[in-house]
Amino acid sequence: MGGIIRSSSLILLSLLLSFSCFSQDNERDRDTLAMLTRFEAQAERALAQQKFSEAIQNLKEANKLVTEYPDISAKADVITILAKLHFTIENYEKANTEIDHAIAFLKNTDDRQKLAEAYTFKGLINTELHRFEEAEKFLKDADAIFSELNDEKNQALVLFGLGLWELEQKNPKSAINYFNATIPTLEQTNQSYYLVYALLEEANAYLLLPPTEVENAVEKAEISLDKATPILESNKFSRLRMEALRIGSKVALRKGNVELASAQIDDYYAKRDSLTIIYSSAISESADAESSIGNLNEIIASQQDDLDKKQRSIKFTQMTTGLSIALIVILSLLTLSLFKNNNLRAKANDLLKDKNNELLLAKEKAEKASLAKAQFLSTITHELRTPLYAVTGLTHLLLEENPKEHQKEHLNSLKFSGEYLLSLINNILDLNKLEANKVEVEKTSFSLRKRINDVLVALGKSAKDKSNTLHLEYDEDIPSKLVGDPLKLSQILINLIGNSVKFTENGDIWVRIQKKSEKNDNVTLHFEVEDNGVGISKKKQKSIFETFSQGSLQIHRKFGGTGLGLAIVKNLLELMNSKIYLESQLGKGSKFHFDLTLSVSEEVKDDSNPKNIIYDVDYVALENRSVLVVEDNKINQMITKKILEKNKMKCEVADNGMDAVKLVQQNQYDVILMDIHMPGISGVEATQKIREFNKHIPIIALTAVTIDENLDDFYRAGFNEIIPKPFKPEEFFEKIYRTLEQQKFPVNS
Repeated sequence: MGGIIRSSSLILLSLLLSFSCFSQDNERDRDTLAMLTRFEAQAERALAQQKFSEAIQNLKEANKLVTEYPDISAKADVITILAKLHFTIENYEKANTEIDHAIAFLKNTDDRQKLAEAYTFKGLINTELHRFEEAEKFLKDADAIFSELNDEKNQALVLFGLGLWELEQKNPKSAINYFNATIPTLEQTNQSYYLVYALLEEANAYLLLPPTEVENAVEKAEISLDKATPILESNKFSRLRMEALRIGSKVALRKGNVELASAQIDDYYAKRDSLTIIYSSAISESADAESSIGNLNEIIASQQDDLDKKQRSIKFTQMTTGLSIALIVILSLLTLSLFKNNNLRAKANDLLKDKNNELLLAKEKAEKASLAKAQFLSTITHELRTPLYAVTGLTHLLLEENPKEHQKEHLNSLKFSGEYLLSLINNILDLNKLEANKVEVEKTSFSLRKRINDVLVALGKSAKDKSNTLHLEYDEDIPSKLVGDPLKLSQILINLIGNSVKFTENGDIWVRIQKKSEKNDNVTLHFEVEDNGVGISKKKQKSIFETFSQGSLQIHRKFGGTGLGLAIVKNLLELMNSKIYLESQLGKGSKFHFDLTLSVSEEVKDDSNPKNIIYDVDYVALENRSVLVVEDNKINQMITKKILEKNKMKCEVADNGMDAVKLVQQNQYDVILMDIHMPGISGVEATQKIREFNKHIPIIALTAVTIDENLDDFYRAGFNEIIPKPFKPEEFFEKIYRTLEQQKFPVNS
């Protein structure tokens, strides 16, 4: 009897301890939820203030808590904020992926309001991605839920989303109706960010309306802009402030205030450049955060197993409460044994999963870093080309206006600096494409002797400026007709010979090309570029072909340069199954040499530009030709127009693609110069519309876009030629002249 009492006491004590632990677990859950809510609120607040680093740090902390907190809705909240982060920095594809994860979790809960909020956000993202059918579906699903819940505050955001949806589809009148419907509710519910957003988009919609559609559209746009201005001044909405400048510039221009429009558009571009860098940095920084935030699926799956085990354990306890003490003890011992075995097995599985996840995360991290780098380079180089076009274009115009001698000296320095910066941008892009394996070797017939002479002519002035003499030793046994990639070979030789010219003063540079062997219609040639310049130390010879590497800090200070030329040479030769070698001694000079195998051709085509660098243009034939310049940037419009008019060409300007299509329908032009990125329809879309009714008119893409990888797409769209900005005026007129001369047949679009 005494034994039974002792056993009963033990069981009661065990039950009391269990209730105590349950109470402590509840208290811990409440603390965790409070901390989680605080981190989420801080992340949202930091995001609204454009403090991306702070937002990412709070998301990391929230993620640590949410992995231990058994609430799917809380996990969905963290992922939704991450999606908002990517949406804010215009990384829309990533935002779309994350909101899909959040929706998947919310569908397993009873929280219909949060699900509808996620649907609204999904609609906004897909509108930005121009996936209009999917955007409409999610916005309407959200509207149905909010109507059912009688939630006017969130329903206003759905109406705002539908307004954006109509505006992106070129329906400004319908968009205005939606914005008019949502603005009062946004005002009443103090949703400042979306209120400003809606007012600005309403102004934008008024400006896109044809003059016959709505009376006083410009004045109405100005009223919307004026309503947004005081709210912007009291909040840190950087992106919306930048958008207000762009819309304000349009309003000022439509009202005839060119000076104000110019000032505002300049301010807009300055802020856009700054914001682009911030966004690129945030994309790079968020790649680290996603290693912990972006993989909640695996964590949740693992925790769901633990929750299922706990629920089974609770049910089991409830079922066995009424059994005898002896049976409880036996079952408890059995449960404990099974629990330990399962724990051991689960730990082993978790360890394997963790290791596998680490490998996957490392791979994803490397891919994200590479993508962030590519996006950064693409964005920055494009944004640099636009203001650089203004620098080089205005410099050219000023040099043509007979400046004073001391002014001419300054302008020549400015021209040199602009050309140097453009060369740097092109080198970075070339190297980036080589490292990403996006460059292919072409096979065309060419004359090697002519290519070498062209390179020496191009570098002759640089050599003369440094009192250097160029010597060519060319083996006459080399076949005159070869097959290979002459452009890349020219690029290799320009870099090597240009390098020797730069690091040699009052000296000699020898270019030697010898035939080593000839077999089965293939010839192997040996190339050498030797100088008696400063030379390279043994230590630096090991790293001289690496990116951004130079002989020494002193050499960099004296001679300048970026250290990209030899890295490009190395990568190009590896692409052509060759290798670069270096022999050098400090103070005595350097010799670079490599072997290259080329095919022997039966026939050789003459180059379309026989002088290669020196352009052959009949400027008289271009006089009085009518040109339509399609460009939305006012400064670029002015520069291009002045360059054309200096050559006595007639010029008309269109601000956007739709205006260009209308002008071509109404007037006769000899050639169209078409920008690519413009408000409304793009230059590609405008060209396709023109080709529907006019297949003869020459259309040249005049753009700052990097087009090397998309040439076929441009030609398929109906372009005859592409001129990248900034350009040399000689090349600009040469391409216009050649296009006009060659335009004998209609373009097949």
